[in-house]
Amino acid sequence: MSLSEARALCATLEVWTWDDEAVSGGITTATASFVEASPQVSPVAGAPGMWWIGASGFAAGARAAGGAGERAFAHAVLAIAQRWHPYARVAIADTCVAARAATWASPSFRATGARKLVTIVPPGGDAGYLTSAPLALLPMDDEIRDTLRALGVRTVGQFAELDAGDVEQRWGDEGLVAWRLAHGDDPRRPVLARLEDHPHVELELDTPSATMEPVLFLVRPAVENVVGQMVSQARAIASLSITLTLDDARGTLPWPCPASPGTRAPSLAHTVTREIRLPRPLARPAPLFERCRGLLARWPLTAPVTAVRLTVLLTSPLTGEQGNLLNTSWKDPGAADAALERVRAELGPGVVVKPMARDGYAPERAGEWREEPAYEVPGTRYEAGRTSSVLPGTSNVIPPASDAVSSAVRLLAEPERVDVDRHPDPRRIFWRGRALTVASVVGPERLSGDWWRDGFGRDYWRCESDEDCRELILYRDAAGWWVQGWYD
Repeated sequence: MSLSEARALCATLEVWTWDDEAVSGGITTATASFVEASPQVSPVAGAPGMWWIGASGFAAGARAAGGAGERAFAHAVLAIAQRWHPYARVAIADTCVAARAATWASPSFRATGARKLVTIVPPGGDAGYLTSAPLALLPMDDEIRDTLRALGVRTVGQFAELDAGDVEQRWGDEGLVAWRLAHGDDPRRPVLARLEDHPHVELELDTPSATMEPVLFLVRPAVENVVGQMVSQARAIASLSITLTLDDARGTLPWPCPASPGTRAPSLAHTVTREIRLPRPLARPAPLFERCRGLLARWPLTAPVTAVRLTVLLTSPLTGEQGNLLNTSWKDPGAADAALERVRAELGPGVVVKPMARDGYAPERAGEWREEPAYEVPGTRYEAGRTSSVLPGTSNVIPPASDAVSSAVRLLAEPERVDVDRHPDPRRIFWRGRALTVASVVGPERLSGDWWRDGFGRDYWRCESDEDCRELILYRDAAGWWVQGWYD
């Protein structure tokens, strides 16, 4: 029915937007559940919520027991389907077209009268069962169906009575396929379910370990194994997960167990999984192992580890980029990422930073350090919450503008007091126990402002010293002379 008709029947109707990704995930989950009943499970293409499920394994027992085996199988499938919908329907037939029609059975064409959640078409009776079925239950093109209705054809049996040559001449192969389905000639069959299985390696420790050293010992060959699997398929690893099995006796089954009274209650394995997303796909064990080492080094253990599992979640085509041993300027980006991850693991968060320009004309406010994330999605920008101010005890590096020279500004964490001999410009600077002769000077340049925060007023000079081989940034305010940094 249309949306307006549905709202007329139900004033509290809630309308949800169709989500293909959510539907696909639900179909995959349901398919995995139906495998409990039969290994032959096929979601019907273009019909979300419908599956072909093989019941051929129950045929022999069903005939001998008067169909009891098929009925038991149908109710087993129904119990699984009712996890998602209370009024799910199951039908068993020789062909898919008859089984589909039977799930929509109604008193208009079923001899038994009342609609049931389970319907079983007798063996060899598909064509006869479809005779009184509405034409809407026969898969065909909408244009063909509309034309048949205009000609007065309302049931599948009436369509089957048409001449095959006339059907083919008017509607071609599509019409002939639908005509054969009306006669119960359906080549479609369920196939073995093939659920996506991510490549993985799982290893067990000889004894539970409360430290990560034995785990790392197993992770190295596991990484080499999964990388070898991916390289053989010409794929590179873009995302990897590490799962640790912990020996903390979580998830013990309730006791007493009704299925086996008098026996010991088993424990369910408690696992913890964390994911590694790489800034660029890798197909080499060494940098990938460093990533795993960095993750495990920051992983606090709440119980001894009994097993470790590596699972490849995402892959990408393997590129042909290779290093050149004769080109000393070639850099391995994967090795650089692995080295930074090792630094994070050893020193903690906030140690891998990068200089970023800011909108400020005072030297100390024209740049800042920002934390370099473990991975960065191309095309994204840093969030404001990830920025940090100048780190104490380090130099604040302000990158030069794109049209400037390649020299960099290095600012002290805090300006240092100096004595200056000037006449009228600075001639010598007494700094850190040395007297630096100024060879050339540019200035003064008056900078002031920020009265709403911590107002300042300074006269800046850029003083070049041949002895120190750098250009100092010098300023004078009401408190005296200060060295703020230098250019190099």
